[in-house]
Amino acid sequence: MPETKATRAVKVAVVGGGIGGLSAAVFLSQQGHEVTVFEQAPELTEVGAGLVMAPNAVRLLRRMGVLDRFTATAVQLKSGWEFRRWEDGTVLSAEDLDVRCQELFGEHTYVAHRADLVETIRSAVPADRLRLGGRVVSVDQDADGVTLVLDDGTTHVAEVLVGADGVHSMVRDHVVGSSSAEYSGMCAFRALVPADKAPEVAKLPAQTLWIGPGHHLVHYPISSGQYINLVAFAPAGDYTRESWTATVDLAEFQAEFDGWDPRLQELIAQAERPGRWALLDRAPLKRWSYGRITLMGDAAHPMFPFFAQGAAQSIEDAAVLADALTRHSDNPVEALVEYQERRIGRTTRLQEMSHARKDTNHLPDGPEQRARDAELADGDPLVKAGWIYSYDPANDLESSVSA
Repeated sequence: MPETKATRAVKVAVVGGGIGGLSAAVFLSQQGHEVTVFEQAPELTEVGAGLVMAPNAVRLLRRMGVLDRFTATAVQLKSGWEFRRWEDGTVLSAEDLDVRCQELFGEHTYVAHRADLVETIRSAVPADRLRLGGRVVSVDQDADGVTLVLDDGTTHVAEVLVGADGVHSMVRDHVVGSSSAEYSGMCAFRALVPADKAPEVAKLPAQTLWIGPGHHLVHYPISSGQYINLVAFAPAGDYTRESWTATVDLAEFQAEFDGWDPRLQELIAQAERPGRWALLDRAPLKRWSYGRITLMGDAAHPMFPFFAQGAAQSIEDAAVLADALTRHSDNPVEALVEYQERRIGRTTRLQEMSHARKDTNHLPDGPEQRARDAELADGDPLVKAGWIYSYDPANDLESSVSA
């Protein structure tokens, strides 16, 4: 990726001030572009709890210059990446992330509160580049640029528009057309548990996945170890609300994991204000750049969270987008085509693999489950997923240029 600034500053408007939109602002600003982020919320308050930052994302935080700030509260995974059996906690597979991530990929893996990551990235965005309370209601493009209309009646003109406005993207609907999501039949529960109320197994600096019939559950410590992040997946029944702000009665959450390992039930019992949302399914887009408008993050490639790559892929998008606009600053339309070509194959593969994982994790006890467990015990999932964690936009550029 270029170390020098663009020969010409491209005027870029980004709709959405989440992880992807803020990352785009950082990389674009670093390379000399004129970027404005429009976030409809009056302040940046990130809903949700924890997330995993694997080496492919961590190396890009380093390039943003914010890694030290991030690691001040993030928890480095040292004990490992564990798969456990649902009824008794038998360890089916374990990875030593502390040593092997550094050896294989040159960076560690961390877990963190989503709000801490947002604030970390925001700290690198020039203050005058972020417009809060700026809800974009319509966009229109012509041969020369893109015009955004805000809900207060004001307009903003840019050379390029980036839709980083999430799974319910207004920008995507404008360029692709509105499309309804399919019902996946699954829902997710999320909660935080104070570490001093959690069983010892949950306090380990590990990303632990408990897998069982029709369900699985993940936990890991966040916020300097003060809390345990808990996210679980279960059949949704007739629940179809896709909202990170919806709450659920604790008893319903507990009932889904009745009969599981007592330590897991103890953890769930301490959950603070559990939330619940339906996982809706969206097919990968065949195209997401249209003239001077493009998409990134969940607006372009929403995926099930089973590979914990949603945030990482948004950050990768931002790095490649900035690089493409720097390389082709004299032709932004060509830049957006290159950006899409460099990203869409990788993100589509992750979407499809995340989709398939829901079935693998939820096998009922029986021959298929035993074969899966044997494969976990004998395999090396960290090496198998090396294509995810070793990714570097600079190498991506080299391969695309030589191809």
